[in-house]
Amino acid sequence: MKIAKALTIAGSDSGGGAGIQADLKTFQERGVYGMSVITAVTAQNTLGVKSFHKVPAAILDDQLVAIREDLMPQVVKTGMLVDAEVIRHVAAELKNWPGIQLVIDPVMIAKGGEALLEKEALQALQEDLLPLATLITPNIPEAEALVGMRIETAEAVEKAARMLIDLGADAALIKGGHANTEQAADFFFSPQESIWLSSERFDTPHTHGTGCTFSACITAELAKGQSLVESVRTGKEFIRCAIKETLGIGHGHGPTNHFAYRECEQK
Repeated sequence: MKIAKALTIAGSDSGGGAGIQADLKTFQERGVYGMSVITAVTAQNTLGVKSFHKVPAAILDDQLVAIREDLMPQVVKTGMLVDAEVIRHVAAELKNWPGIQLVIDPVMIAKGGEALLEKEALQALQEDLLPLATLITPNIPEAEALVGMRIETAEAVEKAARMLIDLGADAALIKGGHANTEQAADFFFSPQESIWLSSERFDTPHTHGTGCTFSACITAELAKGQSLVESVRTGKEFIRCAIKETLGIGHGHGPTNHFAYRECEQK
């Protein structure tokens, strides 16, 4: 039996709600063997990040080579890539992985609105990594940073998605959780197909790791051979259930429920 395998390249979240931990939980839930390359170690919980340590470039490279030499995945997902050096190292290595599919979750803007990537890193993401992408999954603030325009209407969302394709990605999914709209509406665009996907909003503070989890589910579905559109549809329902069926843990912005989709499927 051929086992679907997926690799996440991201930061570690000691609280377990986002980053490497969220990705591996999601891969497991979707029946995919998950592997990881850690770019940074964080000490954090639902109240915030207490400290942060970037993994040295040599260790980053060794992790990537170790996976390539023995456990080549069908799909790679990137999350927090820290800075321009990390982005360039990752892009240079992935160019040696023939036929690999790449899902980029451009972790660029914190929930409070502050930028997580400096200008040089943003440029490296645009020039070195984005042209390798099968799919890029920014939220609205991240999409604004990538394409250099305000996104305040549905028409602007669609325009921004096309601009991301012009920058080199095969497809784009702009997530609408930050939009001031009644429903959470996400827009998928590729040269072959475009769709809007909407779901109800839930009044909950427990949304830590939603972007990581959404893109990780898409990654897992692609690894199993699903189409991009079907993978995005499954990802949308997975994250809807994960937010709706809240765990309610922690004293701040708690994590989503990574095993909620199992119950949703049974209903």
